[in-house]
Parts: sequence; structure tokens; C-alpha cells
Amino acid sequence: MNAFLAPVSSAIASVSTALEGMGQAFSAASEAQIALSLAISALLFVIGLVGFMVRRNMIIMFLCTELMFQGAALAMITVARMHMDVSGQVFVIFILTVAAAEAALALGLVVLLHRRRETLSAEVWSDLGEA
Repeated sequence: MNAFLAPVSSAIASVSTALEGMGQAFSAASEAQIALSLAISALLFVIGLVGFMVRRNMIIMFLCTELMFQGAALAMITVARMHMDVSGQVFVIFILTVAAAEAALALGLVVLLHRRRETLSAEVWSDLGEA
């Protein structure tokens, strides 16, 4: 029986060594991909934040909010991939659901506000906060 197990154990050892080498190559490549994905997600979030703070058109502000949502979602997917966990990806589904609901509400609000004052400038609607 030992004569049968010796070749099998040596084959398992060689396969395990090959898999370790592939795992090291994969982790080096995935570290670069993770860093790139996190950089892109941070860039998306910063572009959305700057656009939200600078622009006063309500449609542009809502689009910038969506851009920030997408940056956060990409970061969560990247971190979930890094930890080999699906909870980040599940949370992204909830983020996308909230983003869709926010877009529907925002569109209705923008249409209503445009009908009232014929403008979408946030400065015109700043008196709403004082009510």
C-alpha cells in the first residue's frame, strides 16, 4: 500500500508547489489590479464630489451624486475581491437600488421644480431651506 501512496504523494507535492507559484504570480498581479481599481474608484468619487460642490445645476448635482455612488460601489467590489468575500458585492446591489430610487425621485423633483420656476439653478431654490 505504501508503494501506491508514494507516487501519489509526490504528485500532490509537485502540484502543490506549482499552485503556490501560480498563487504568488496571481497575488502580484491582483495587487496591482486592486490598487488600480481603488485609484479609479477614488478618482470617480472625487470627480463626483467636486462636481457636486462646484456646479449649481440640479441635474448635474444629481449626476455627480450618482458618480459618487459608483465610485463607492467600485471600492466595495474591489475590497470584497481582495478579501475573497461576497458581502461587498451584495452591498453594492443595495447601493445600486438606492441609486435607482434616488434617480427616480430626483427626476420627479427636477420636473416639478422646473415647472414652478422655469429654472434648475440651486441658488433660486435656496429659500426652501429657510422654510
